[in-house]
Amino acid sequence: MSTETLSLSRAMNEGLRKAMENDPKVLVMGEDVGKLGGVFRVTDGLQKDFGEARVIDTPLAESGIVGTAIGLALRGYRPVCEIQFDGFVFPAFNQITSQLAKMRMRSLGTLELPVVIRIPFGGGIGAVEHHSESPEAYFTHTGGLRVVACSNPSDAYTMIQQAIACPDPVIFFEPKRRYWDKAPVELDLSAAASFESAVVAREGTDVTLLAYGPMVKTCLEAAQADSDRSIEVVDIRSLNPLDESTVMESVRRTGRCVVVHEAPVFNGYGAELAARITEKCFYHLESPVLRVGGFSTPYPPSRLEDHYLPDLDRVLDAVDRTFEW
Repeated sequence: MSTETLSLSRAMNEGLRKAMENDPKVLVMGEDVGKLGGVFRVTDGLQKDFGEARVIDTPLAESGIVGTAIGLALRGYRPVCEIQFDGFVFPAFNQITSQLAKMRMRSLGTLELPVVIRIPFGGGIGAVEHHSESPEAYFTHTGGLRVVACSNPSDAYTMIQQAIACPDPVIFFEPKRRYWDKAPVELDLSAAASFESAVVAREGTDVTLLAYGPMVKTCLEAAQADSDRSIEVVDIRSLNPLDESTVMESVRRTGRCVVVHEAPVFNGYGAELAARITEKCFYHLESPVLRVGGFSTPYPPSRLEDHYLPDLDRVLDAVDRTFEW
């Protein structure tokens, strides 16, 4: 087996490259994805190697990008759209939720919509307004969309290829502040977990931390820092559909659960997790499911984002509170 140490952004690049090599119907399209190689250089070098007909620099029009991708998918292509930043996806919201998400069910499965929409999401890079959003709950609430989030280079490499191969539309969230994190990546996909599966990133016995995307690393750091308790960390990976069996098995074993995400707590994705866990693990819980996340405000200016984003101390405080009941 071949293993290589890559940053998350480079792993994404290699995953896209592999998918394009394996299937000539795979296209990459978005603003500045070609000559520039993307804002975060995720598509660097792809246009040079595959040409302008397969790596397409689009106009600054997200609705046009997704609308065009839908048409291409209906004609047999597998388009991969890049939305430069999370806050830019909303001009395409109608195309995604009203068209892309519904066509396969409307046609009783006759039509396939293999469109992947890549969205760098979350904060932590000191960006300006509209560049640090966490819009995952909008899309997990929309039936017909698969929604996944990678958290490390290895998953970035495998999950993007699995998403491209999927016949359903996939919203693919990438944690932008983790783009430069490096880790060993296994280049053989045969042993890779399905992108529909959650994984136990760290085993423990006392409390379960549930996270995805950028917060997985924060939770792993919290688990490492707490020498008094054995903390299990579960990387959700697939937000919709949710791998309930892995999540519930962990919570039933530990009896306590804290859900962590960057998005605001109120009506965030963690609310769905907390509700399902309470319903299905009620008699195993030693305390209520707690949530740690952002506040119910617009994302703040960059100088204040450290106060907004969940950090190690806020996660550990929630862990402490689960033992007070």
